[in-house]
Amino acid sequence: MDLIVKIIHEIWKMFLEMSPYLLLGFAFAGILHVLIPKEVVTNQIGKKSIISIIKATLLGVPLPLCSCGVIPTGVSFYKNGASKGATNAFLISTPQTGIDSILITSSLMNWTWAIFRPIIALITGVVGGILTDVMDKEEEGKEELEEVSSCSDCTIKEKKHWLIEIIDYAFFEFLPDISRQLVIGILIAVAITMFIPPTVFTDYLTSPILNMFLVLIASIPLYVCATGSVPIAASLLALGVSPGAVLVFLMAGPATNAATISVLWKSMGKRSTLAYLISIIGGALFFGFLIDYVLPAQWFATVAISTSHNHGSEESWIAIISAILLISLILYVEFRKIVPKKIKIMENSKIYVVDGMTCNHCKNSVETNLAKLKNVEKATVNLENKTVTIKGSASADEVKEVINGLGYEYKGEA
Repeated sequence: MDLIVKIIHEIWKMFLEMSPYLLLGFAFAGILHVLIPKEVVTNQIGKKSIISIIKATLLGVPLPLCSCGVIPTGVSFYKNGASKGATNAFLISTPQTGIDSILITSSLMNWTWAIFRPIIALITGVVGGILTDVMDKEEEGKEELEEVSSCSDCTIKEKKHWLIEIIDYAFFEFLPDISRQLVIGILIAVAITMFIPPTVFTDYLTSPILNMFLVLIASIPLYVCATGSVPIAASLLALGVSPGAVLVFLMAGPATNAATISVLWKSMGKRSTLAYLISIIGGALFFGFLIDYVLPAQWFATVAISTSHNHGSEESWIAIISAILLISLILYVEFRKIVPKKIKIMENSKIYVVDGMTCNHCKNSVETNLAKLKNVEKATVNLENKTVTIKGSASADEVKEVINGLGYEYKGEA
């Protein structure tokens, strides 16, 4: 019983530390969503050039998209005419960081980490985009892109007040996409802090190089979002893991996982996928070595999480209210996932089963691209039931081509 109480207490302390920054980050995410519509991104990264690669990276770094959301978004950009180099630059830079993860990094780690993460994401994104254009010179499938080229009136959405749109996206679209990963990250961080002896890394795994490669091997297949990775990274750093190895985790964890690699291989080809992996892995190791062997160690030192909340003054009313609000929002969005909405059957419609849709970005990507088909009046995705309802006379083959082209798996009619 005492152990359970202690675990709950540690989780509560973690929420106290991160909630004010995380809520602020979500608010900024909503503002960015309103200020930078997806159409603006598509228009800026359409051409095959270094300028497009730089633009794609600059647009991707602040956007709060983890790999589950950035992959369908990036593939959608590619299907709508973006070059492979610009698309890969966006896919590499975006999941590594975001305005929300920058703020939580400054809270749980320090401002050096918060500044270095977007800089590294920017550099690796540009390098990865250039490498992609060098390795994969053939722009395959451009004939098919004409069929799904972007249009201004393919989908008609109800216009909302800008403030409502910000709140709706920040807390009811973006938060549900990362809520489980965030909670898992916190639980792993607490487990590391409580159950792993602090002398393990200082006594047995003292080599920074060994730490980097061990973390890299564990990170490549693992899925953790940029925000959820920060509590884990802070706990590893407090245990004595080298800062370079922690950086490897912060880069490779959010940007690579088995599902991402599979979708990229299928949608953009093996050469683009290899360029993507080389950029992430090479960049992580390069900057990891730079931090461990070149830059001052004190820049990347942080206070241990388990002792960073001992002062009662830190438990301010802002932190307490923010923690309660964030926990309440997480419980609410998880309840909405567990209790799915009823599907409204529209006239002249068919329901198809689609595997691989995991977040609201997947939902928007599928709905937007299906709505561009000539014989589709409306497309509505139900994430809980993994279905899409098509109103119109589009054939199953047309629907299948769009869905599979975005990296999802068409399973036939429901």
